[in-house]
Amino acid sequence: MIAALQEQDVGGYSVAYGREDTYFPVYITAALAAIFLTASWITGALYWLALAAAAAAFTYYNIPLLEAGRPTIGANQYGIFIQAFGLIRWRAIERIDLAEIAERAMTVHELQIALNVPLSSALVADWRKRPIYRLLMRLPWSMDHRGVVRVNLDPFDRAPDEIHRTFLRMWRYYRS
Repeated sequence: MIAALQEQDVGGYSVAYGREDTYFPVYITAALAAIFLTASWITGALYWLALAAAAAAFTYYNIPLLEAGRPTIGANQYGIFIQAFGLIRWRAIERIDLAEIAERAMTVHELQIALNVPLSSALVADWRKRPIYRLLMRLPWSMDHRGVVRVNLDPFDRAPDEIHRTFLRMWRYYRS
């Protein structure tokens, strides 16, 4: 039953990408790709085609930011779910931290989920296998060699500290 759980069936507390200015550059680069493609077709110059391909590649990579209504991360009675990663069971989590990382002129808020078991036994449902058309799109997560799953919380529609507090509260409740 749980192993057959799909991404769209999770329920519980969920967070999606925000509807603010996050997706504005995606629309701009899509328009630029169309303009450059048209310029390449009209002039016959290949450098316009190269610029169109670069703008289209950026747009394609960032398409998940446009899926503002789709739950990207969240939690339910089984554990924490992350889009295109899976459902991590509560007892497999060692700790949940909120890290503030200074990058250039801004601060990035990152949720760090440390696992106390290997990934194969930590996942209740494994969603890492994606359709071929989504293989090169942006992922909301990354994982380091120590078994820590990292999620950048800045593009989401909720405050990073609220997401962290909710996950901590649910983790303490469900693992006992």
